[in-house]
Amino acid sequence: MKICMFTNTYRPHVGGVANSVATFAADLRRMGHRVLVVAPEFAGEVPDKSDAEEVIRLPAIQNFNGSDFSVRMPIPFLIADRMERFQPDLIHSHHPYLLGDSALRAAKPRGLPLVFTHHTLYERYTHYVSSDSATLGRFVIHLSTEYANLCSRVVAPSESIADLLTARGVRRPVDVIPTGVDLPFFARGDGRGFREAQGIPQEAVVIGHVGRLAPEKNLAYLAHAVAAFLRAEEKAYFLVIGAGPSEAEIIAVLDREGLKARLAMAGRQSGKALRDGYHAMDVFAFASQSETQGLVLTEALAAGVPVVALDGGGVREVVRDGVNGRLLPADTPAQGFARALQGWLSAHPPATGDPAAIRSSVAGFDRRACARRMADLYAAALEDRRNQEGPDTDAEPLNLILQRIRTEWDLVESKLSAAIQTFSDSETPE
Repeated sequence: MKICMFTNTYRPHVGGVANSVATFAADLRRMGHRVLVVAPEFAGEVPDKSDAEEVIRLPAIQNFNGSDFSVRMPIPFLIADRMERFQPDLIHSHHPYLLGDSALRAAKPRGLPLVFTHHTLYERYTHYVSSDSATLGRFVIHLSTEYANLCSRVVAPSESIADLLTARGVRRPVDVIPTGVDLPFFARGDGRGFREAQGIPQEAVVIGHVGRLAPEKNLAYLAHAVAAFLRAEEKAYFLVIGAGPSEAEIIAVLDREGLKARLAMAGRQSGKALRDGYHAMDVFAFASQSETQGLVLTEALAAGVPVVALDGGGVREVVRDGVNGRLLPADTPAQGFARALQGWLSAHPPATGDPAAIRSSVAGFDRRACARRMADLYAAALEDRRNQEGPDTDAEPLNLILQRIRTEWDLVESKLSAAIQTFSDSETPE
């Protein structure tokens, strides 16, 4: 198969969606499929000639509205020319807006199946765009739902998100396919070396966190919770791997508590360094309420590190309370989170832990198995299309023009419908 993926975020940007797209693209290529990725340029990107035939980079506005995201410039002919040369069998959209619109424009006139992965709870990210986040939150919920219903099939990264999409009115078939993790890769790492590089004593108890450091990740809460734990455990350290706008807030919380000396900010890490970072941790702490899967949770568990986390979508499918960590009620206060860390470590001292049992709890997230499930979904979408009467892409030029007009109308209609529903809502949807 020839698959074209459209995404608003891609490497070198660090985040769940970028990692998901890169992981599936690499694994599908290993299976013999051709994959072309359409993505915006990102600040700091180092051109890689080997990517020339696999990635279309579009000019973009960097660090949009103070975030670490890029927003592509509308230059449609760059995409159209490449589509004609690539001749995809199927389009996979990873966002319901910006390049998501471009994905629809690439699929519909050509009569191609359009698969959409609902990676993100978009309503949790509206602070990057508007201070009126409640109204905009309702709008993006309706917008993503309307977009999903224009697609052939929808992918949810977890059962929680699949249930949520159905409740919100998505009528297209929804398949649950998480982003997979290279389990053998994360199983072994040099935690001692990573501790030494970060100035963390080998005998210390290390609470760790990995991820993009941004407001929607509930990091102020997490910093206060870990600070409470550090106050009670004099030999404990907090290891944070990642970067982003909330980095200063984490440092400030620990500094106010007089604990900055026991905070190790390791910055962005990838590959073997990231793997070693997980192995330097005794417990992984996670408080985000904006996840659809929580890929870092699976990576931590694959490294044999137990997780203490707040319950939420995409989290409860990975963390099994009392088995591979603690899953706490979402409204647990910071002191309660700190007590859960203490309780887990008291019952499961690092020296007597069973990493193999922790790793076995995420056996179902093997990346190659997840890629096979995605390829099977693509095959089913193609079979669905063969069994339907779609646009005749070999028809007269006038018919192709009409198909493009219809696609533009679908996009306009979906956005108008989302806007009308937003302002007719009496309250924010659950």
